[in-house]
Amino acid sequence: MSSAWSQFWDLTIGPFAEFAFMRRALVATLALSISAAPLGVFLTLRRMSLLGDAISHAILPGVAIGFMFFGLSMPAMAAGGVIAGMAAAALAGFISRFTTLKEDASLAAIYLVALALGVTLLSRQGTQLDLLHILFGSALGVDGPGLWLVAGVASVSLIALAALYRGLVLESFDPVFLMATTGRGWLWQQAFLMLVVVNLVAGFQTLGTLMAVGLMMLPAVSARLWHDTLSAQLLNASAQAAIASVAGLLLSYHLDTPSGPTIIGCAGLLYLMSLLVAPGGWLPRTLQKPHRVG
Repeated sequence: MSSAWSQFWDLTIGPFAEFAFMRRALVATLALSISAAPLGVFLTLRRMSLLGDAISHAILPGVAIGFMFFGLSMPAMAAGGVIAGMAAAALAGFISRFTTLKEDASLAAIYLVALALGVTLLSRQGTQLDLLHILFGSALGVDGPGLWLVAGVASVSLIALAALYRGLVLESFDPVFLMATTGRGWLWQQAFLMLVVVNLVAGFQTLGTLMAVGLMMLPAVSARLWHDTLSAQLLNASAQAAIASVAGLLLSYHLDTPSGPTIIGCAGLLYLMSLLVAPGGWLPRTLQKPHRVG
């Protein structure tokens, strides 16, 4: 029994108990799980799933400019990322309003240009290691300032989401009614976009600009297969993100793999499992189909 417990400890609890960098990574990824994943649920509800992906790429030039002037300074890169992300969202809205292009097409064009510009800036100014760190992150390399940033963003996001919850739900289901009753429907959307941007910026140090959106969207999409009610989807998405974070960190530690992609890979496995066995997945729907009698 003691041998089995010792193996269990070494595989699961030991890495977090022994190493401070594992504890920092755990706190950072769990904080992102409870703040970013619920935003992903609202993105899927509003049929804006690709917006998170577009913004996660669009923040790269701002992060790159912050890196060029201040090096690997989290406040500088975070500020640059927030400015770039909000600018990309505003530019996409401006283009869709004054041209015949839809907002999703504008975002697709903007994020591709932003990604190319960001990679070019980083390649000219930094090393290959800097480029990989910013693109794919390093949860095991989260330092004190980075942890405070993630924890601060998560705390503010949860408070803001609670304050905006009723308005966001109404704006998602009946934006015309919200506009008619308050006249400020745009305000809810802008506040929501700001929350999405700051969470993606907070996640880029741990998961990278290319992977940060994964912890926001994969658990959210998976949660819709399990529940019909919004509150249950929000809780399920955060729980799946937390499970993927813990499992990904442990696998990354034991297998010596990149932490960010490993975490997103675990979230992807949970999504595949949901596709198969969740109430809205393939197996239950197949079993519920009436069998024809020949």
